[in-house]
Amino acid sequence: MNESTIKVHWSFWLIGLFALVWNAMGTMNFLMQVSGNYPAQLPDSHRAIIDGRPMWATGGFAIGVIAGALGALLLLLKKRAAIFLFMLSLIGIIVTMVHTAMVMSSGVPFNLFEVVMMMILPVVVAVFLVWYSRTVETKQWIA
Repeated sequence: MNESTIKVHWSFWLIGLFALVWNAMGTMNFLMQVSGNYPAQLPDSHRAIIDGRPMWATGGFAIGVIAGALGALLLLLKKRAAIFLFMLSLIGIIVTMVHTAMVMSSGVPFNLFEVVMMMILPVVVAVFLVWYSRTVETKQWIA
């Protein structure tokens, strides 16, 4: 069967759009954090992560969100390369989460919502997108 005859489920487009929006918001967040006075407007807990972030964690953050956004775009274009980019995104997220976990364990107070939104949810979404892209590849929805 060629690519044009394989029909994808409507959920493919929904998940692809969610992935693109999620990672675009992450990319915008990254850009705002590294430029201008945006970090000064954030709560102390968030600034503790940003102000002391080493270059390796900043690089992980950039790779995580940019690779995720490109992966989502390629997923929507039905390209198999999305899998590689989602894997790269997951690695970048894990790298930056190491630093975030170090800050969170240093005594800076974080509430449960912050922990879920800054530590757990990004990893869960990235793992899901790796799994999903591999799944749709086996269904031949991407080539």
